[in-house]
Parts: sequence; structure tokens; C-alpha cells
Amino acid sequence: MGKIVFGVDIGGTTVKLGMFDDQGTVLEKWEIPTRTEDHGNLILKDIAQSVEAKIAESGYAREDVLGIGVGAPGPVDAKGNIAGAVNLGWGAFNIPQTLEALAGVPVKAGNDANVAALGEMWKGGGQGCLDVVAVTLGTGVGGGIIVNGSLVSGYSGAGGEIGHMLVEETESESCNCGLRGCLEQYASATGVVRLAKKCLAGSQESSSLRSLDELTCKDVWDAVKAGDAVAAQVAERFGYYLGKGLAAVACVTNPEAFVVGGGVSKAGEILFDYIVPQYRKYAFAGCRNARFLLARLGNDAGIYGAAKLILQ
Repeated sequence: MGKIVFGVDIGGTTVKLGMFDDQGTVLEKWEIPTRTEDHGNLILKDIAQSVEAKIAESGYAREDVLGIGVGAPGPVDAKGNIAGAVNLGWGAFNIPQTLEALAGVPVKAGNDANVAALGEMWKGGGQGCLDVVAVTLGTGVGGGIIVNGSLVSGYSGAGGEIGHMLVEETESESCNCGLRGCLEQYASATGVVRLAKKCLAGSQESSSLRSLDELTCKDVWDAVKAGDAVAAQVAERFGYYLGKGLAAVACVTNPEAFVVGGGVSKAGEILFDYIVPQYRKYAFAGCRNARFLLARLGNDAGIYGAAKLILQ
């Protein structure tokens, strides 16, 4: 029957799991609840039991399992040590050692955003590229850096935290991380709404955005597509901060491609109309021709990347 591998993406409410063959074809996907009670001590036990049940159900033997890859929310170093995950109730411990003892198969672990980046490089928007920076534009801004096909996790597992690079020194409001002027404050979904509200408050120009009771990031991009002048100003500011920020990242990593995902990316390639000109303006000449691509795996990027941790 061949060999199989499991990819696991641990979220705050659900754990996504996938069973793959040794060529990276997904055979089955499923989810289980993330039980955070008892300081999250049940999470890895539930994963081990779910994997064991799936092995038995599918007719494979434990000897057919190459391993389990895990993406977890928090800084995870190259050895699988996590510094802690507040939303899971976890403190510091080694994920592979703990899960290997429960599941009886090899385990590798990484930060969830980094692992998702690996998935996009392998089977998603960055397929065919070995040097990729994945950018996740959601409630916050996440990142994953891949150099020559390998994840850059950094000394303590905090590599790729591009959302917290300084892009605006004059910012007076604090980011959720406690710093001020972080990229996340301008390029996330919440950041786009924040920019829009500031733009509306500082202008009397007519805009379809003014009639909305609960302004969303989608509303802003829909208005951009409809030709709204105020929304276009917001998009210009968004593009300035993100393009300039990614130009700084490129000086360090020199990626072949930036792969952009997350909820904001659902606006489509119109994002690149605002990001790319600013990127080209600020990027070092040797990095200027990086491609900009949309992510393709959506919520499955994590399980693909986790599986790749084992298969690489």
C-alpha cells in the first residue's frame, strides 16, 4: 500500500489533520476539536488517538507511517521546542518528544505560519520556487520565510514575524504586540479598516464607505474595484506600507516570489496593483524582480506544510 504521512495544523478551536501518501497526495482530511482544558494537555493525546484510529480504519500499519508533522501557534524552534501558546494553555515544552511518546512514530514540528508557508511553496501558489516569502494578511499579518526549500525558524522560533517590523515611526497607537508602527497595523484586515476610518474622518470627500454601519476590509476592496476615490486612497496607503515592508524583507532573503494569502487576499490580484509599484520603488535592484503570487491552498496550507516537514 506504500508509505503515509500525517500533517497536523493546531488551531485555537479545531485541529486540522490530513493523511498523505509519500508523494504528497492528500488521501483524507478531517478535524477534531481543540480541547484546551487542563492547560492543553489533552491536545496531543487527542491527535495521537485520532491518527491511530485513522491508521486502523484505512488498513495501514504503524510501520507504514513515515511520521507526523505539526504546525502549532507560537514560536517553535528547529528542534520542535515551543516557547508557549497562550490560546492553547501551553507553556514551554518539546512537541516532537511528547507526541512521539504518545503516537509511537517520528514527529517534526514548526510554527503554524511557517509551516503553512512551506505548504504553499510545495503544493500551492509558490509551487516550483525554492526561495519564498509567504505573507498572510488576516486579522494580523503573518509570514513564513523559505530559503532554498528550507524554513527559516530562527534561534527561538520567531523567524518570519514580518507583521511586527517597524514601518511607521510616527505611530501613536500600540499594536497588539505592544510596539507601535508595526506592519500589522496597516496591512491586516483590521489595519485596512483602521486606515479607512482615518481617511474618512480626515476628508469630506463623498464615498460609498460612509453609508456603511459596520465597515469591513472587504467593503474597502469592493469600493476600490467600483472606483471609489476614498477607497483608492486607502489602498494606496496599504500598498505603501506593505510594499515598503516587503522590500526590506527582500534585502535579507532575496525571494523568487512572495505568496500572499489570508482573508485579505480574497480581494484578488487588485492587491498587487497597489503593493508591487511600492515594492519596486523601495527594493534593492537585485531583489526587484520578485514575483507576487496569490496563495492557493487556503485553510489546507498548514496540513500540507506539516506533511512536508516529514517528507523533506
